[in-house]
Amino acid sequence: MQGAYFMAEKYYAVRAGRKTGIFTTWEECRQNVHGYPGAVYKSFKTRAEARDYLGDNFSGKDGLKEQDCVKIYVDGSYNHAAGEFSYGMVVLKEDGEETYNCRFQDKELCSMRNVAGEIKGAEAAMQYALDHGIPAIEIYHDYEGIARWCLGEWKANKEGTKAYKAFFDKVSSQVKVRFVKVAGHSNDKYNDMADQLAKEALGIG
Repeated sequence: MQGAYFMAEKYYAVRAGRKTGIFTTWEECRQNVHGYPGAVYKSFKTRAEARDYLGDNFSGKDGLKEQDCVKIYVDGSYNHAAGEFSYGMVVLKEDGEETYNCRFQDKELCSMRNVAGEIKGAEAAMQYALDHGIPAIEIYHDYEGIARWCLGEWKANKEGTKAYKAFFDKVSSQVKVRFVKVAGHSNDKYNDMADQLAKEALGIG
């Protein structure tokens, strides 16, 4: 019909794939996720929902393409009996995965339980980018404060969150950081892997 306005029946948002972004046909989406290790995508009824799912919180707009960003998954764990916390980290690279974990003992941070570990994981992801000369990263996390403290959407009240925000402010002048929230314990392969790595660091895996 002449003059009719086309509206896609579904919008496919690809967070991790050969190309990322919003696609209006399953075939376009499939081409970018089928066979891609760690593909992350979801369909929505509206473009606005798809856009919200992808997020848009790069710390700076400098024309960097999403495919130039290294994707890093982080998660934290906590062992109450030992008073320790830890992080697990999975770096997705073209030639495979790199995995890291580390445990900590810090009375001040321990009050934040596994969130403390996830904060340390996010810091480790940023430090990884600095150490390897990576210009932009996407940090995939399951606790929303990981992004909100850095972006100034939550006030950093504790010493641990103040230090985290200060670390981000320093790093973000050299590395562009985008945060992508994923649902915890939702069978997301790399989120689950980061969670397992964090537990193994505490000997509770």
